[in-house]
Amino acid sequence: MQRAILVITACMTLSACGLGETAVSAAAGGAAEVEQARAALKTEARVKEQLDAARTLDAQHRQAAEAAAQ
Repeated sequence: MQRAILVITACMTLSACGLGETAVSAAAGGAAEVEQARAALKTEARVKEQLDAARTLDAQHRQAAEAAAQ
């Protein structure tokens, strides 16, 4: 019974001073930051793939030009 009263008192205290809302807002903000980080990693991977493809194509063009020059 004392534990229940303590929990109720703690909940009332947190809700009265706005810490409960602050915790929820912080959690939501943290989730948004995680999603942004995931999107940034996907973008980074896509850019690396595009750079690798461009390097490969450049190497192929260079080899073709060298073969044509001989």
